[in-house]
Amino acid sequence: MEKGIRELETRRDSIYRQIEVLKDFRPGTISVNYRRCGKKNCTCHQKDHPGHGPQYLWNTTRKGKSLAQNLRLGPELDKVQKEVETYKQFDRLCQEAIEVNEQICRLRPVPEIEDEKELDTLKKKLQRRFFRRRKR
Repeated sequence: MEKGIRELETRRDSIYRQIEVLKDFRPGTISVNYRRCGKKNCTCHQKDHPGHGPQYLWNTTRKGKSLAQNLRLGPELDKVQKEVETYKQFDRLCQEAIEVNEQICRLRPVPEIEDEKELDTLKKKLQRRFFRRRKR
């Protein structure tokens, strides 16, 4: 069992090192939109025309609110694409670290209580913690 814990701790340390070397990242997605203008005789109103664009938007949600930012073609779009991809790697590594930590917690032995006095002290402590009397 100790060998399994050591292997998992080594794996966890490896995950942490991978997270450390990640560059800038941001959560969200990049979407492509085509828009139609308000001019009746514009080509964007024709049946098979996709509309004006493409317009690239970076979308994310923070504290329950949606945010969007227009991205210019070229370096800005490339930069944000790399940051979103790096965030996906970060998220995957975090999930993997959580899974490995849960396995370590399951395998690590629980300390034994050695004498009755220690057991009584623990019981009193838990009673005070969980069964507090309410003042009336």
